[in-house]
Amino acid sequence: MGVTTVEGKSGYGLDKETELLQLRVMRSLNNDEHKRVDVVSTFLGAHAVPAEYNGQTDEYVDYIIREVMPVVVHNNLAEFCDVFCEQGVFSIEQSRRLLLAAKEMGLALKLHADEIVPLGGAGLAAELSAVSADHLLHASDADIRAMADKGVVATLLPLTAFALKEPYARGREMIDAGCAVALATDLNPGSCFSGSIPLTFALACIYMKLTVAEAITAITLNGAAALGRADRIGSIEAGKQGDFVLLGTDTPHILPYYTGMNAVKLTIKGGRILNSN
Repeated sequence: MGVTTVEGKSGYGLDKETELLQLRVMRSLNNDEHKRVDVVSTFLGAHAVPAEYNGQTDEYVDYIIREVMPVVVHNNLAEFCDVFCEQGVFSIEQSRRLLLAAKEMGLALKLHADEIVPLGGAGLAAELSAVSADHLLHASDADIRAMADKGVVATLLPLTAFALKEPYARGREMIDAGCAVALATDLNPGSCFSGSIPLTFALACIYMKLTVAEAITAITLNGAAALGRADRIGSIEAGKQGDFVLLGTDTPHILPYYTGMNAVKLTIKGGRILNSN
């Protein structure tokens, strides 16, 4: 489907050994000389509270900061730290404490924010100058403006809203407020087991009211910005890496109309042809 760079998140083990294993697998994939996709690793140990810490979320945050995050950093296993800042998971204060510790250890910051209720995670992302915030289905107008002011990329995941029958994030309003909006699939084994870029694109245009040009920018250049890589990938410019696709159409306006269908005919990464259809 023309993808040449992805973000991989841990957060599906919630114990030290499994979290580190997930990140090591990502590093192994990224170091493979025959790789077809670059993998950017994010430590998401605070994705949920494991059963053994039920009712002890503060203690689990302490454990991550004290026992797991230093190993992640020492072994250079991740560039980013993320947290599921949500009601019933990690509070604003717990998320702030975790992310400040991550920042002090040298990790760049991301958040899962305001997916289920308007908790204020988007505002926290702005407060901490996070690189990006994900989901944002219930982000407030004030927090959207704050994200725009601080240059936080709003990474929207329409496939997850589709799969969970939730309202879509307000992509149109975010762009109008000055936010850089990125699009991603959120492929994961829980809430969204789909990696369909074509369907993501169509949902963004149809339900989030992005224009075709805005959706293209969201999937390419702004997606790169959400990974701190807008200076090297995401657009065709002199000096950049040379990742791009050729579509089997003479107009990009076919993309949302061609709902869920792959229009990519040729994928080129670093000037090398990866595949053709």
